[in-house]
Amino acid sequence: MEPAAPGATLTSTGPPEPAGPHPAATSPPRGENALARVHLMADAGSFEEFGGQARHRATAFGMAARRPAGDGVVTGAARVDGRPVGLYAQDPSVMGGSLGETHASKIARVLDYAERVRAPAIGLLDSGGARIQEGVAALDGYGEIFRRNVRLSGRVPQISVVLGSCAGGAVYSPALTDIVIMTENAHMFLTGPRVLLAVTHEDVTPGELGGAAVHGEVSGVAHLVAGSTRHALELARRVLSYLPGSCWEPPPIAPPAAADPMPDVPANPRLAFDVRPVVRGVLDSGSFLELQPRFARNIVVGFGRIEGRAVGVVANQPLHRAGTLDIAASEKAARFVRLCDAFGLPLVTLVDTPGFLPGTAQERGGVIRKGAKLLYAFAEATVPRITVVLRKAFGGAYIVMNSRSLGADAVFCWPGAELAVMGAEGAVDVIHRRELEREPGRREELIGRYRAEAMAPHVAAERLSVDEVIVPHQTRETVASALRLLAGAARTGFRHDNLPQ
Repeated sequence: MEPAAPGATLTSTGPPEPAGPHPAATSPPRGENALARVHLMADAGSFEEFGGQARHRATAFGMAARRPAGDGVVTGAARVDGRPVGLYAQDPSVMGGSLGETHASKIARVLDYAERVRAPAIGLLDSGGARIQEGVAALDGYGEIFRRNVRLSGRVPQISVVLGSCAGGAVYSPALTDIVIMTENAHMFLTGPRVLLAVTHEDVTPGELGGAAVHGEVSGVAHLVAGSTRHALELARRVLSYLPGSCWEPPPIAPPAAADPMPDVPANPRLAFDVRPVVRGVLDSGSFLELQPRFARNIVVGFGRIEGRAVGVVANQPLHRAGTLDIAASEKAARFVRLCDAFGLPLVTLVDTPGFLPGTAQERGGVIRKGAKLLYAFAEATVPRITVVLRKAFGGAYIVMNSRSLGADAVFCWPGAELAVMGAEGAVDVIHRRELEREPGRREELIGRYRAEAMAPHVAAERLSVDEVIVPHQTRETVASALRLLAGAARTGFRHDNLPQ
């Protein structure tokens, strides 16, 4: 954690630093404080505060004279869209929102409440980190919060909304929760710019080091990025609308809606297209909420609804890296699959992938073990699982993307889909190497024969790797019908945690 500036008497990291072009990033706008943020999040009149008069007990460094009520965090119980939640909001205007022993105890009480009543826990974060003046007591406070985050994982939904500074040990609580939402001018980092400059001689702004663009596009820490506090809290509400109060409840149901029209998709499997309109052609109109949209863009994940019932969607994205699976895509999809399985959301998987991304960087980066995370997540999942192969599914990626052999409940494919160990050209070069050396002119003939005999969808359908071959415009109804038939397979109860990937 970053030390305070010389002479600072406030918080763990001294006065908040400006985040690049957003100098007000770490403090709320005029008139906005933690309690106001709580009331923006909660249903009107529903918030009941815990520990409003709590004060820290530190006496060193002049702290005995500075004992504000509430100790820099507003905590309590509330309702969001009529559903109970545990809710806390750090106040950067009170000792920089720094976390000390009492501050941590109040947050821990909210998490205990969420566990006790089996309700979601929502944290509105804006803090420079541990309160230096309280020393190890502040660090132990973080440990108490982290232990509860882990204990609640997979049992009740946990959402972190980062509205300003989140530095040092403070970043680990959101990393342990299910969904992280950041405002555009918020930032998160373990080691702040001043320490970085002193130790590594890197001169960066807080935004360059850990701004929303970094965590939304590069690290993948942020699932959603909002333009304002109000927008961030609206996104939190929307995320909650897909999730049950706990793993012991079924996901909420919304009024059903028709799907958007299914778009035309290029028949040539080498041509790129945006898979998101296909996703919208399967889901209820307006229901798709994509998560991590700018991170690992070769795979698309998000919440949606089919006939009003919440589902999770995983789809290869041919528009980026041809829809291949790589390290980042595997980790992104694996944690989403585990999140959906933990809270009972059926999984719909749309497959269009030529395989895993090849290369030394991927192999040395651990694509084997990272890809295994996605394989493990699908194989472990107990929720209803539907797969549709749009155009191609090759090699290990075919298996990993919720294949029948991994336990998918139903697998469908479009008429032109190709399922094989590899593409026809590569397969022919291996199988018919000697023949092609003698008669190179036969290559196109052999490619056509391989496609017909080994890759055509009827081959997979004959051996029950595919249940049915369907035309694209039937996809929505076919998936909806399969989910209706599988409704009795849904079970409530604790399955597993949502371990960070």
